[in-house]
Amino acid sequence: MKTIFLKIVLILSLLSVFNCKAQVTNDYINFYNEVVPKLNSIVPNKTQFYGQNFSNFYNELQNKNINIILLNCDTKTDPGTKYYILRLFFTNTQMWSTAIDHSFQFPSIAITFENEIPPQIVNMLEQSGSKWTSDYIQFFSNMKIEKIKFIGVNGYDNSDKSLK
Repeated sequence: MKTIFLKIVLILSLLSVFNCKAQVTNDYINFYNEVVPKLNSIVPNKTQFYGQNFSNFYNELQNKNINIILLNCDTKTDPGTKYYILRLFFTNTQMWSTAIDHSFQFPSIAITFENEIPPQIVNMLEQSGSKWTSDYIQFFSNMKIEKIKFIGVNGYDNSDKSLK
């Protein structure tokens, strides 16, 4: 009797785990299908932001109800020590895990600035845990955009990883 009870509990636990994973996958697909059409609506006009302040591009994201959740900075060259590239992400790291586990594309934007991102960005990222805050809006607002790349916007399960 005890073993039957244990088997039932084990089966119910496994079913619960698989159901939760399916829900997380559906949550990711819903997130992707909500944010990517908004991002793709900006792609054809991205060059209008070249040479403009970041604040103009940020306002466009806000107008499209695109919320930045996380950010990171990168160098223009590899190896490099000076940051010129701002990477914007629109969901938390839990969703990243789901995307990676299922080989889904992960939408993001890479903005290359004309000038180096000031070095204090390193401390800001450490203090905020790379979470987007209003401090970043002010920090980047007057930086001039050189180039914008939209990443992972070709369909969540599409193998075409080309940039837009």
